[in-house]
Formats: sequence, C-alpha cells, structure tokens
Amino acid sequence: MQAVILCGGKGTRLREETEFRPKPLIEIGNMPILWHIMKTYSHYGIKDFILCLGYKGYLIKKFFTELNTYNTDFTYNPKTKKIKYHNHQDIEDWNITFAETGLETNTGARIKKIEKYITEDDFFLTYGDGVADVDIDKLFKFHKKEDKIGTVTAVRPLARFGVLNIDGTRIVDFTKKNLVHDGRIDGGYFVFKRKIFDYLTDDNDCMLEGEPLKNLAKDSQFIAYRHDGFWQCMDTIQHTDLLNQLWKEGKAEWKVW
Repeated sequence: MQAVILCGGKGTRLREETEFRPKPLIEIGNMPILWHIMKTYSHYGIKDFILCLGYKGYLIKKFFTELNTYNTDFTYNPKTKKIKYHNHQDIEDWNITFAETGLETNTGARIKKIEKYITEDDFFLTYGDGVADVDIDKLFKFHKKEDKIGTVTAVRPLARFGVLNIDGTRIVDFTKKNLVHDGRIDGGYFVFKRKIFDYLTDDNDCMLEGEPLKNLAKDSQFIAYRHDGFWQCMDTIQHTDLLNQLWKEGKAEWKVW
C-alpha cells in the first residue's frame, strides 16, 4: 500500500525553524520528523510514499537524494566523483514520489493533485508534523471492517498546562503533562478509499478538514479509530523540545521500529 504525507505547509507557528527549512525537516534526534513518520509506516511494511511538497520542497528532495551522506563520515573526490564511506549506515528501502503540489495550496487540493499516483483502492494519509505509536495494521483492519470511505485516527492530546486532580478542595495530584480526557481530535493517520477524490477539487482553496470531511461525515462515510497511545504534533518550539527530550531520554514511544 501507499502512504501519502502532507509536507507542503509553511509552518508559520514555528517560524524560528521554518524560515530556513520546511517543517517536516525539523529534527528529532538528528533526523527529520518526516523520517520518523516514514519509519513508523515502514515498520508495518508500508514502503511506498507520496510526499505532497510545497514550501521549500526542494530541501526535502535534497535530504532523501543525499540520505546516504546524512550523519555519515565520508571522503569525496570532486574530480573523480568517488565517495568513500567511513562508517556503515543502513539506507531505507523506500519508493518515494515527490509531488510538487504548490506553495499556496490547501490540504484537500494537495491530495487531489496526487490522485494520478494512487495505484490501489485504499491508501494511508497523514500530516508531516506528528508522530504516534499507532498500530498501522490494526488501523487498516478497522478501516476495512467498517467499510467506509474515510477513517481518521482520533487521539487525546497532551494537556497544554498542568493537570490538577482535585478531591473537593484538596489537590490529590499535579501532573505537568497528561492526556486530555474530554474529547478527541484529528490525529492524522487517515485511511481512505479512492472515492475520497470525489469529495476533493484541485482548487487551491480546497481544505481537507473543511467541506470534504464535513460532507464525508454527512454521508455517513467517515469513522474514527480511537487511539489511546502516544501522539504528539510539532506545532511550537515547545513541542520540538519535548519530542527531542523524549528521544534523548529513551522515552520516544513512537519509536516502534
């Protein structure tokens, strides 16, 4: 199967990072968050990717086409073009389609523009800025069992502020980071049937999270796969610091590979 990853946004809330590179290339533990997302899919046998590029997409192309030199010592001769590597690095066996979907294009239109590259009846889709320990096999089995056009992974995000556990007036527990217990949000990690393209247009204003998904729900063709495990997006510098801290401490729950 194929996994489509949205990589074209400008990431304005992380301008301190995205002024110089696209958001999916912001690093967790010396590798881009995009690589982490793809490693999750790859762990479950999904190795055919379509990247919807936009803002500074050429840097994403450059990263993958030069992946064998990333974080690797090597000697290079400009005249002979010969490269000698000094430490072994496993290179991912992935097929990656780089699709230029426009600088000002919204999510729905980006997906519509890659319709020609979808070769199967179902495909995965997610954002290029969120990691999770979603069981991709279980997600897909759920999608097939429910037999609807669209499935979204519904997650409970970490609370932005400290969570108070109160008994009467007494604080029983104070947790600096905890899951939000009320309600769930769109955590990405979608599965769609090809029929989703009937709900999309290639008009740059078409946003997946707007009319397309509203109409899908109205037609009773949109379902939620509840995920109670780890999920975290990278919307702010605080999120970036948190993910890097978890990685450094060996607590990166999304590292299923």
